[in-house]
Amino acid sequence: MTTSHRRVGDQPWVRRSLIGIAVLLAMVMLVIPVVVIFAQALSAGWSTFAGNVTDQYTLHAIGLTLFVAALTVPLNLVFGTALAWSVTRFRFPGRKLLITLIDIPFAVSPVIAGLLYLLLYGRNGWLGSWLATHDMQLMFAWPGIVLVTVFVTCPFVARELIPLMQQQGSEEEEAGVVLGASGWRIFRKITLPNIKWALIYGVVLTNARAVGEFGAVSVVSGNVRGQTNTLPLHVELLYQDYNVVGAFASASLLAAIAMLTLVVKAFVEWRQSRPIVSTPEKEVS
Repeated sequence: MTTSHRRVGDQPWVRRSLIGIAVLLAMVMLVIPVVVIFAQALSAGWSTFAGNVTDQYTLHAIGLTLFVAALTVPLNLVFGTALAWSVTRFRFPGRKLLITLIDIPFAVSPVIAGLLYLLLYGRNGWLGSWLATHDMQLMFAWPGIVLVTVFVTCPFVARELIPLMQQQGSEEEEAGVVLGASGWRIFRKITLPNIKWALIYGVVLTNARAVGEFGAVSVVSGNVRGQTNTLPLHVELLYQDYNVVGAFASASLLAAIAMLTLVVKAFVEWRQSRPIVSTPEKEVS
């Protein structure tokens, strides 16, 4: 290759320098903070760590966090799949607007989203008096936490499925219709196998965000210890109580969930990169 056509990075010293900078930044910004979390969590010994993790308030925060995630993920799974199916398989007025609206949770701060839900469903909100009349409480209770968590996580599944379904097209599904398969059979035998890894990837991201959500939840939950505080909020409460070891112990649980999520994410990305071989004529027969 002539000197005039050299690309940035062709020279060995440039390539090694860039790789070294990338590794250094990854260590400083990602690896070292995670190591510090676990080091601080275990700084007082295993018995103290176990005592902090098994504390009744910590266990309640873990349970509430998992409960919210268990409700959020299926709701967004159904919503995201239906939304992706609608905008990729049908043409209707307002379709482009609907695709744009999917990104609202990405554009709006979670704290602002929490305030909006509080203004709408709070006791002094637009629907607050009606809810109070019917003895229904959404804010400062677990239903409000689920609502805002669903809001901030709703784009993940749809945003993973829409580009893939647009790229795949609908030829295989149309072939299934010609062969006389029902709509549910076409979805189960053709559509779902083609999108399953993207679907799982979206579920993994949704679960990770649901478990770690702080801003919106802090606004609508009231952050009552042992009642409405999730694990991220519990970390803040412990730190405010000057229980640094306990705060890092709870934070280490979130870090462990994050690392597990990365492992699952890497596996799903690897599976997505493998070629998909499908034979719709055999599948729907």
